[in-house]
Amino acid sequence: MPEVYGSTVTGLGAYRPTRLVTNEEIAQQTDASPEWIEERTGIRTRHHASADEDMVTMSAEAGKKAIAAANVDPDEIDLVILSTATRRQRMPGAAPQVATRIGLPNAGAFDLNAVCAGFTYAMAMASNAVRLGEARNVLIVGVERTSDWINPEDPDTYVIFGDGAGAAVVSRSENNDIGPVAWGSDGGRARVLGTEEFPGGREFVTMDGPLVYKWSTANMPRVAKKACALSGVELSDVDWFVPHQANRRIIDTLSRVLKFPDDRVARDVIDTGNTSAASVPLALSRLQESGRTKPGDLVLILGFGAGLTYAGQTIRMP
Repeated sequence: MPEVYGSTVTGLGAYRPTRLVTNEEIAQQTDASPEWIEERTGIRTRHHASADEDMVTMSAEAGKKAIAAANVDPDEIDLVILSTATRRQRMPGAAPQVATRIGLPNAGAFDLNAVCAGFTYAMAMASNAVRLGEARNVLIVGVERTSDWINPEDPDTYVIFGDGAGAAVVSRSENNDIGPVAWGSDGGRARVLGTEEFPGGREFVTMDGPLVYKWSTANMPRVAKKACALSGVELSDVDWFVPHQANRRIIDTLSRVLKFPDDRVARDVIDTGNTSAASVPLALSRLQESGRTKPGDLVLILGFGAGLTYAGQTIRMP
């Protein structure tokens, strides 16, 4: 039997596109007012990528920051897992290009699509690879250009989504700082959130917002509690709650149902919007940048979205 190691997050990195899009700008392109947008979603601004800020570029920038923060030699990054649902080019995958762009000569690389749960799925896979000795360090990236997939004529989606990339390095450790994953899916609700082709051949995101709200707020508390139980901790032991940044109403409801302290819940969605697979790492990076966390803080991360797919686990802040 192979030796089993521990795993830990050693570095975080983020890339937010230069262009900041306000509710006032969004309102000019839809029939929604700035006040309606903030009241309905809790979002004030989001970032939209330019033509120069493609997925490989954003991922590489976030990845470089995570590797630098982890203080890991690039030669010792053995695997790159890139999670995204909004890349229009089906092949080749983006992960090998990111590895080359950063300068990771020995890394295996592949793309993963679990949509908004993508980063949490990647975290679990990276942790398992490290613990089984198949990799010393794994770079995981969540990246999206949702602005390529949203329809100005559909305010329910157009006002919510944003672009960006977040990254983390998962490394071999003497400690088990990344807990077992609690994951699952509900393919019977696949049509609740997905993409459809519209006249003219354009494909846009479509969403039944009320059903997404009901499903996530009814089911994700159970997943959060299971993730804690698998890690052998109580919810009261958790220092920070970082759920997928879907919208503020969902985040507020989840934190209320879980009775989690309001000041210990990430709400990066207010300034970044819903960035799907990038939302959890961007929120983690924002928390660390704020100075509010300290190394070793216990964090519950929770991803959920189209599929319907979900995953949660506990990690320690680097």
